[in-house]
Amino acid sequence: MDRFQEYIEIRGARENNLKNVSLRIPKRKITIFTGVSGSGKSSIVFDTIATEAQRQLNENFSMFIRNFLPKYAQPNADAIENLSMAIVVDQRRLGGNSHSTMGTITDISPVLRLLFSRIGEPHIGGSNAFSFNDPQGMCIECNGLGRKMGVLADTFLDMDKSLNEGAVQVPVFATWEKSSYASSGFFDNDKKLSDFTEEEMDLLLYGKNMKFKMQVGGGTMNASYLGIIEKFERSYIKRDIKTLSERTQKAVAPYIALKPCPACKGARLSQAALSCKIKGKNIAEMSALEVSELLAIINDIKEPVAASMAATLSERLQHLVDIGLDYLSLDRETSTLSGGESQRVKMVKHLSSSLIDVMYIFDEPSVGLHPRDVHRLNELLGKLRDKGNTVIVVEHDPDVIKVADHIVDVGPHAGSNGGNIVFEGTFDELIHADTLTGRHIKQSLPIKENSRKASGKLSVLKANVNNLHNVSVDIPEGVLTVVTGVAGSGKSSLINHVFLKQHPKAVVIDQSAVGTSTRSNPATYTGVMDDVRKAFAKENGVSASLFSFNSQGACENCQGLGVIYTDLAFLDGIKTPCEVCEGKRFKEEVLAYKLDGKSISDVLELTVLQSLDYFKQKDIRNKLQAMSDVGLDYLTLGQPLSTLSGGECQRIKLASELHKKSGVYVLDEPTTGLHMSDISHLLSIMNRLVDSGNTMIVIEHNLDVIKNADWIIDMGPDGGTKGGKVVFEGTPVELLNATGSITSQYLRGANAGKTYQQF
Repeated sequence: MDRFQEYIEIRGARENNLKNVSLRIPKRKITIFTGVSGSGKSSIVFDTIATEAQRQLNENFSMFIRNFLPKYAQPNADAIENLSMAIVVDQRRLGGNSHSTMGTITDISPVLRLLFSRIGEPHIGGSNAFSFNDPQGMCIECNGLGRKMGVLADTFLDMDKSLNEGAVQVPVFATWEKSSYASSGFFDNDKKLSDFTEEEMDLLLYGKNMKFKMQVGGGTMNASYLGIIEKFERSYIKRDIKTLSERTQKAVAPYIALKPCPACKGARLSQAALSCKIKGKNIAEMSALEVSELLAIINDIKEPVAASMAATLSERLQHLVDIGLDYLSLDRETSTLSGGESQRVKMVKHLSSSLIDVMYIFDEPSVGLHPRDVHRLNELLGKLRDKGNTVIVVEHDPDVIKVADHIVDVGPHAGSNGGNIVFEGTFDELIHADTLTGRHIKQSLPIKENSRKASGKLSVLKANVNNLHNVSVDIPEGVLTVVTGVAGSGKSSLINHVFLKQHPKAVVIDQSAVGTSTRSNPATYTGVMDDVRKAFAKENGVSASLFSFNSQGACENCQGLGVIYTDLAFLDGIKTPCEVCEGKRFKEEVLAYKLDGKSISDVLELTVLQSLDYFKQKDIRNKLQAMSDVGLDYLTLGQPLSTLSGGECQRIKLASELHKKSGVYVLDEPTTGLHMSDISHLLSIMNRLVDSGNTMIVIEHNLDVIKNADWIIDMGPDGGTKGGKVVFEGTPVELLNATGSITSQYLRGANAGKTYQQF
């Protein structure tokens, strides 16, 4: 061992389920933490190391500044030493409003604006003249949003009729308003609208400020002509909506929506900014290009005055290509990025940083990555390390684990059966270790030979969202369908956008939070708590509401929260256990009632696994078994749902659906956060749902899940403009021999017993 090697030292860590863990993590190396869900990985990496590093950093600021910063409690450990500044790169979506784009978040757009201000023709001013967030550069019509409230006029005209036959059919216009177009004298009233020239149609829809004699009763009156869209906008969009009656607002609402701004056509910029070009393209057109296409143009810029800007742009765009985001564009709004995409964008931002000796902490960075792109992630982790940084990663993917300099396996199992370090060493040592990770890293599930037959089909028709171009595909009913393809190939666009819109009754089981309240827990969410309360009530001959900390049984001092919150004005607020119930949340007399020797508070402290041993009631056991089957053995019945990860949220939703029949379920990357030893459990759950008459549609990259599908829809062939097509439909066995499919290449490798790729 290198005697000059420095280490982060942890002694006696006891956060959550950690059992007095002591650990040395090598600095300026890649250390990967693995282990089953709930084993204690996150408790070490995030709740101990990251929390203490961030807490100590924040203590360097004045009290005034600290009041605006996140509050971090000191982790439960004897000592944590030799920490560097921590940067946590997690999967929280970047969010942001419509002014936040890929270009702004990666600091690429400011350099591109500077480039246009220097060599763009004609010259129109400084870099702020190219910013849609600056009054100098924004489109004055839409204030830089690129969208305005506009009219959805598809039902306003019957193109097969003439004006005399009642072609104008605007639902909110009065009869005389509809007929005024025929009496204007500007049109051939017997001519079908489908035969109108472009000029005639423009006049009908957008004409304004023209006088005509309108027939009223037996005489005429002077009137001012307004085209149908112009009249609708003046009457209902350009007016203050508060001046319209509630009835009128409801009548008009179906015909109004945000549409591309008519002035800038969605580009957000002033006409002056759009007139300035480099190599025949304005800044909006360049920002709309895929990163790989934009990079080629930037690399072709040879003007000496632009050399430094072009070099900076080239480097930052190349980072996006390297991490597999070459299919995105700079004008893509950050709120539309997935969790995995958001994490990779954050990584790229840090690659451009000149800080060194930083501690980078990643939470499953392989999420959302096709096996084809994992080597790009590994190269990025290596670059961060080689700049002199400590890289700490929580990860399940063997392809990522293999690039670690040091591996820490936490276990042996989850919850109270975890919290220990069961292995430390290299990848080669891990594959021979007798731990859950060591045993499963070498294993690969067999490919499904006999697929179920479909009982019907759910059609997706003419999908045109994002990079999909008129895609139609049939999804079989009554089977397990896996939708796969590289990042950006169109999987989410096809299923989450188009399929769900065309089949709104489908149930989405995603990774969004299931509860933000400390009063909601696994027992309440899955319905177990109702049965538990009834069992306690029946056993003790009292009301079931006594056994709810949201109702009759709540401790009166803390209202059933178990803690007392104290606001200390400009100091950190604190929460302390309630001194009356000692954190148990119930009145003392409620805790005197027992069921098989345990109080209601004791039951809420049981894990799902312990509860299965304790309860004999069939209804309770069925719901607990569902949670156990999806790999949530380690959760306690009373754990607040607000503390669950995205993967845990998805699996608890899945558990709550297991008893239902004849539905259509959509799962988006359900293996997120799952250890390789739990994949077979997840597959058995999905198969059980299908066997009960349900249809399962799963968006997934995991090869074991792909191998066990009944039907596969592979999108591609690549990402962005090179994707958006269905490149394969069929069974896993058929996919093995498919041509033109990137997924097929990796499936063949996995099926040949190659359990991790060699790059």
